[in-house]
Amino acid sequence: MSQSSHNVLKLDSTAVLGLQEGINFKRGPEGKCFIIYKNEKILRACRNQCKHQGGLFIKDIEDIDGRTVRCTKHNWKLNVSTMQYVNPPDSFLQDELEVVWSEDGGLELVELHPPEPWTVDPRPAEELQPGEVTLTYITHACMELKAGDKRMMFDPWLTGPAFSRGWWLLHEPPADAMDRLCRADLVYISHMHSDHLSYPTLKLLAQKRPDIPIYVGDTSRPVFWYLDRSGVTLTNISVVSFGIWQKVDENLRFMILMDGVHPEMDTCLIVDYKGHLILNTVDCTRPNNNRLPHGVDVMMSDFAGGASGFPMTFHQGKYTETWKVDFISTERKKLLNYKADLVKSLQPKVYCPFAGYFTEAHPSDRYIKHINIKNNPEDLNMKIKKMCPNIITWTPLSGSVMDLALALTNQDDRNCITQPPSGTKIFKDNWDFDLYLDELNAAISSEIFEHKSWIQFYYNWAGFQNYNLVIRVIETDDDFLPLDGGYDYLVDFLDNTFPSTRPQRQHSYVEIQNRVGVMRHVVLNGLLWDDLYIGFNNRISREPDIYHHKFWRHFQSELPLSAPDWDTFLKTCLP
Repeated sequence: MSQSSHNVLKLDSTAVLGLQEGINFKRGPEGKCFIIYKNEKILRACRNQCKHQGGLFIKDIEDIDGRTVRCTKHNWKLNVSTMQYVNPPDSFLQDELEVVWSEDGGLELVELHPPEPWTVDPRPAEELQPGEVTLTYITHACMELKAGDKRMMFDPWLTGPAFSRGWWLLHEPPADAMDRLCRADLVYISHMHSDHLSYPTLKLLAQKRPDIPIYVGDTSRPVFWYLDRSGVTLTNISVVSFGIWQKVDENLRFMILMDGVHPEMDTCLIVDYKGHLILNTVDCTRPNNNRLPHGVDVMMSDFAGGASGFPMTFHQGKYTETWKVDFISTERKKLLNYKADLVKSLQPKVYCPFAGYFTEAHPSDRYIKHINIKNNPEDLNMKIKKMCPNIITWTPLSGSVMDLALALTNQDDRNCITQPPSGTKIFKDNWDFDLYLDELNAAISSEIFEHKSWIQFYYNWAGFQNYNLVIRVIETDDDFLPLDGGYDYLVDFLDNTFPSTRPQRQHSYVEIQNRVGVMRHVVLNGLLWDDLYIGFNNRISREPDIYHHKFWRHFQSELPLSAPDWDTFLKTCLP
């Protein structure tokens, strides 16, 4: 796919001469903001938009050299002279604009855009009949799309926990949810996180229909990287290229797009039925680099927030309870406003907030459940309604159905949405904790942990090194109290050593207290650390208080695809 380009800012020669040495903030004709860095040798430019979550940059008052700007959202810092983020270190490079000089001394900033591939082979919208296209909400991010005589299921998480033991379903799936899944013509799974790729759900599916067609995007970390070790047998998985229409039948096709912030794992989806578009952005932070179709028939997105250990699992330093509560409240408001503004800009005919209906149900996580206040979908929909009265908003309940034909012909939300029958159980009140926690805790007694040398073997397998960070890992009980007889060790990632005390040199330090059952399950099976971090299964302190993007990216998405060879390890432990 080729990129397109267009000019986003033009400065005449007088304006160019007026640029000061260092950082310049400029506004374009459409109100968009840009940053231009100038010194005697170079001139560089970028959009005034943080690559993390889209916040605006301002001058950094701590910057002495006049090269750094600070994001107003999360205090990320960008060195505009290099386009490298310096806080967190070793993270992103800013997308740079091309500077094109004119003969008269003026300049233009040119942006290369990701393509808008849904415009390839466009179809005129045909008239729909009632019942021809329906969306049925199942739970969390799981929707069933009926389009003509085909049924497509999105991100089925119907049973069991996600992120080890940290997330549990808030809504009770309809009684026939598994039967619906087994009858689907195809399944789309957006990414590898376990609230979307649910192995407990897929295990039940594989027992009944192992050859069901499943489609995933061609991410650098394969969505099904763990399949061969999961005990689940699925025989019809298709990994498809981004931005290419996938034909289901004469009327139905779909296209998978990547996320601009997490292209290694996140994807989103556009479905086209008879020229009617359904946009499912799922968890993407910047779906298709925020180049999205305007005026789609249905848009679905996440909304809730709280899908991270930060700041709930952090302690010491500034992380007082008051600070956490204020930060969480502010961040949720920012997210709510961002989603409302995005919906306003895209003007879908129907909007549905989903992919945020989880709860920290286990009693040992009552603290997280108390402090991790999430956005209310009703609040978001009310905000959208005030801004855009013509947009139909849908707050889904398990089993509720939206009829697209009725939505397009009647602006009254009540006429196009069928709620579940009276008396339907909406919220879960039982999660079979012991069934899943017993499986996790079985790892505690694994033979490998009888030998302290597992620590060196595991971190050598992990392959993270040449980074000036020391971590201390402490095994704890469910309440994060040090475990009697548990491991407590240091890892120095500068040279991959395991000292008994912290080194004398200047270094960054992170202390991580991990629930022993989760940590050992992760280690034993070579799993990603999302189970620990996103699953609220650790407590973290750090000095200095900076986010080590390179470290967390490695352990959350770049660990080896194959598990540690513990059989070989045990052989080396023989007397």
